[in-house]
Amino acid sequence: MHNPHTQAEQIRQLEAEAAQCLQSGRPDLALSHWQSALELDPNHVRVLMALGQHAFRSGETLAARKLMERVVAIDGRDCQQWVNLALACQRLQDEAGEEDAIRGALRVDPGDLLALIQRASLFERQGKTHQAAKAHGAVLSASPPLERLHVHLRPAVTKAMAFRERYDREFGAFLDRYLEPTYQAFAGERMNRFRDSLDIMVGRKRRFDSQPATYYYPNLAPTEFFERSDFPWLDQVEAATDEIRSEFLDILHAEEGFTPYLTYPDDVPHFQFAELNNSPRWSAFHIYENGGLVEANAPKCPKTVAMLAGCPQPSQAGRTPTAMFSLLKPNTRIPAHTGVTNARLVTHLPLIVPEHCGFRVGNETRAWVPGKAWVFDDTIEHEAWNNSDKLRVVLIFDIWHPQLSLAERALISAMSEATNAFSAEEGSFGL
Repeated sequence: MHNPHTQAEQIRQLEAEAAQCLQSGRPDLALSHWQSALELDPNHVRVLMALGQHAFRSGETLAARKLMERVVAIDGRDCQQWVNLALACQRLQDEAGEEDAIRGALRVDPGDLLALIQRASLFERQGKTHQAAKAHGAVLSASPPLERLHVHLRPAVTKAMAFRERYDREFGAFLDRYLEPTYQAFAGERMNRFRDSLDIMVGRKRRFDSQPATYYYPNLAPTEFFERSDFPWLDQVEAATDEIRSEFLDILHAEEGFTPYLTYPDDVPHFQFAELNNSPRWSAFHIYENGGLVEANAPKCPKTVAMLAGCPQPSQAGRTPTAMFSLLKPNTRIPAHTGVTNARLVTHLPLIVPEHCGFRVGNETRAWVPGKAWVFDDTIEHEAWNNSDKLRVVLIFDIWHPQLSLAERALISAMSEATNAFSAEEGSFGL
C-alpha cells in the first residue's frame, strides 16, 4: 500500500542530495535527483521550481518558462514563483507574458520589492516614461535604506533614485515654464504657498510638518517663516534694536546672569544635544523664564522689558512667556530639533551677527540681519550655526500664534493652570 509519508520523505532526501550535488559542482547529478523526485510527485512545487531555475541557469529558457508556468498554475502563492516566470518571459522578449507574471507577483504581495523593480524595468524598456517614473517611485517607497538592502538589490534601487530624480527635475522645469505666464498675471500677490506645494511635489523641497514635542493645537497651518507684514508691532521691536543691544553689551561686560541654554540632568537622554548640554558654547541670559520675569535679570535691561510688554506674549503658567538673549559662540552648531507647542511662535531680533552664520526652518534658510526681526514656527524642524570666529547674539521671545482667538488663548492658559493643579507642580507637563 502506498505510504504518502514515505514518499514525502523520499522526495526530501532527493532534494537534499540534489542540493549537495549543486554545492559540489555536479549539476547533472542534481538534475537526476530532481527528475527522480518528480517521478514520485509530478506536481511537487519545490521540485518544479528547482528544475525551472536549473533550466534558466543552463540557458534553456523556454523549458524554464514552461516549468514556471506549471508552478504558478499548481500553486501561485509565492511571489518568487511569479518573479521567476517574469524573468523567463523577459529573456524570451515576451513583454505581455512578463507583464502578466509581474502582475501575478504583485497580486500576491503588492509591496514585493523584486516585482516592483521588474515592473519599473519593463516600463522603462517599453519607453513608458511616466509609468516608469511612478513604478520607480513605488520601488523607493518599498525599499529599506540602501545600507540595509541586500547588496544585489542596491544597483536597482540606486537606479530608481536616479531615474526619479531626473524625472522630477524635468517635470519641475516643465511646470516652471508652463506656469510663468500665470505667475506674471498675479505678480505682487502672495504665491509662496503655491510655489512650496509645487517644489514639494517635484522633490525640490521636503515636506515639513509641525511636530511639537508636547502640545499640538490642530488646524494651525505649519508655516516656516511668517510674512513680516502679518506682525505690524515688529516695527516697535526693530526700532528698539540699538537700545536693546546697548543693554545687552552692558550685561555682557558684567559677565553675570548667563547660563547654558541646555541643562538636562545626567539621568535623561540627551540625544542630539549631548555635545551642547551644560555647555557655555550655547548660553542664554533669561529675561522671562518658565512664565515669569527673572527678578535678578530684568532690572538690567528695562528697555528690553518695556519693549516685550508691547508684544502679544503668551500666558501659560510655568511655561510661557519666555524671553532671552541667546548667545552662540564661534564654530558652534545647534542641531536640528523641534519646539514644544505650535500654540505659540518664536520671534528673533538679531543684535550681533558676524559673517558665516545661518538659520534654517524646514526648507528655508536665512541669514540674520541685525535689527531685522522675523517670526517662525519652531515646531517645524530648525537648526542654527555660527561658523565664524566671533560671538552671535539674538534676542528670542515667544508670542501667541496669531490664528488663535482670544477665547482659544484663554482656554489654553486655563488648561495650563489645570495641568499644574492636577500635578501640583507648575510646568510639569511642559506646556
